[in-house]
Amino acid sequence: MAAKTLMALSASIIFTLGVVHLVYTFWGPKLTPRDPALQISMSQISPVITKETTMWRAWVGFNASHSMGLILFGLVFGFLALAHGQLLFRSPFLLVVGLAMLGGFVVLCKVYFFNVPLTGISISLACYVASIALSRA
Repeated sequence: MAAKTLMALSASIIFTLGVVHLVYTFWGPKLTPRDPALQISMSQISPVITKETTMWRAWVGFNASHSMGLILFGLVFGFLALAHGQLLFRSPFLLVVGLAMLGGFVVLCKVYFFNVPLTGISISLACYVASIALSRA
């Protein structure tokens, strides 16, 4: 039971970070540049890959899809932990995929983001690893 609880806690942290990030993406100034001129410039310039969008629209889309990925991870792993714990904890594939995702998020946070998401993801990763250890005990 402790393993399932820790896995669900890990998933809920990721889910919460995803929801907060999605809200910040579409409402309020949290993910806008401090310099308004930069947002104007991003709204007028296209990336090299296509002229069908702007850097600003791509920025919003990348943030939204990042949020959706976090939410999906949280929902899937939370559901598996609570409703299908045996399947999850007996599947090396699922456990490695989850570990790789959380490890990747930690690296991304360390290299590209800031302390709040790094702390949240690190706590989630610790709960995830602890849940696997407890499931093996």
